[in-house]
Amino acid sequence: MAKFDLTAKNCQYLDRHLTFPLLEFLLQKNVFDQSSLLKFILETVSKTNMIDYKRDIRERLTQEKALPEELVQSRANVLVTLKELQAEVAPLMSCIEELKSPDSLKDSKSVIQTLQKKLGYDIILSAQKLAKYLYECGNYNDSLTYLYVCMMVMEPNDKNYLGVLWGKLAVEILTLNWPTALEDLTHLRDFIENYNFSPIQVLQQRAWLIHWSVLVFFNHAKGRDLIIDMFLYKPQYLNAIQTMCPHILRYLATAVIINRGRRNALKDLIKVIQQESYTYRDPITEFLEHLYVNFDFEGARKKLHECQTVIVNDFFIIGCLDEFVENARLMIFETFCRIHECITIGMLADKLNMKPDEAECWIVNLIRNARLDAKIDSKLGHVVMGTQPLSPYQQLVEKIDSLSVRSEALTLLVERKHKAKTQEAGEGHWKYY
Repeated sequence: MAKFDLTAKNCQYLDRHLTFPLLEFLLQKNVFDQSSLLKFILETVSKTNMIDYKRDIRERLTQEKALPEELVQSRANVLVTLKELQAEVAPLMSCIEELKSPDSLKDSKSVIQTLQKKLGYDIILSAQKLAKYLYECGNYNDSLTYLYVCMMVMEPNDKNYLGVLWGKLAVEILTLNWPTALEDLTHLRDFIENYNFSPIQVLQQRAWLIHWSVLVFFNHAKGRDLIIDMFLYKPQYLNAIQTMCPHILRYLATAVIINRGRRNALKDLIKVIQQESYTYRDPITEFLEHLYVNFDFEGARKKLHECQTVIVNDFFIIGCLDEFVENARLMIFETFCRIHECITIGMLADKLNMKPDEAECWIVNLIRNARLDAKIDSKLGHVVMGTQPLSPYQQLVEKIDSLSVRSEALTLLVERKHKAKTQEAGEGHWKYY
């Protein structure tokens, strides 16, 4: 399934360290030639200070366990540089110890600001440099300590502040701290939207944030709703996806399929998929097109089988496989039932890629869990559908959910245009003086 592999496209928008889990995942799946992939990983890790990881990859590639002199010297150089940087920020160590103590959190910022006045701003830059160096060594937790200090002291208009925000998010992702990663993601998104970037720069920043956010959203309990709100209902991010990275539609489509509470987003998603079908298609987007545009149940059945292969080989969504299959089958079943009042179990099993006995048990469970109004005639092997009109209340709730998200996006757009107009008016007032 190398044809549908998105690793190369995704890695273009990820930090070097964030690509290592994806590349290791590919090694396990045997999608590409192992030797070529190991060589690429070795080339990539050589640009970092992760000496042990470099040795491990080299050993797997050459089968030689002896440590070459080059790596021995590299390790020595890394340790020397690390000691030098630690010496530069030694005056901050006592402050960092206070930050670790819960009793001193109230005064932590004032303590650092006082220290900054005494020692100068250079010590904060040294702390940032040390954080970056520790990160390059793979010491993510140690790096986080210094990044935290930098975030507390630096002003948002500092030219280094954006780099600290990206570094903090990367560390939280790599240490699998998803609740904090989501907070950092929100903070970074707000910063990008309010910073004075050029149109090209803000588009690039959004494209990077979109890819990093996929890692967070599919590992956070609230992520399945948030990814839909951000990618589908925030116009600036939908525009970035359509312009820079239409392959992200795979992850948006997956989120909508596995999220039963957001079925109202299907209509908007399918419009986007149809618009972008000339630039990007894969079995997941084609599954929705077959089912809801062409009403081709046979085509949807075949695509569902391909979807399983795609998901198994995709690092971002492999954890959603069972949910995806269950919900995709339910979507086929619901759509099929809107057309037919009486369905044979054999026909239904064929449409769902299931055996007749499995299909009957699956339908029984749906009825038992009050998710389906139907009866099973075991003698004739039929499923007789009950009438399932959507209540006016439910229709109203779905309309309100969609309108509230769009209203919020419209409000932000109006505010942004008003702010830009006000700034232009101010500049026009002073331009002759």
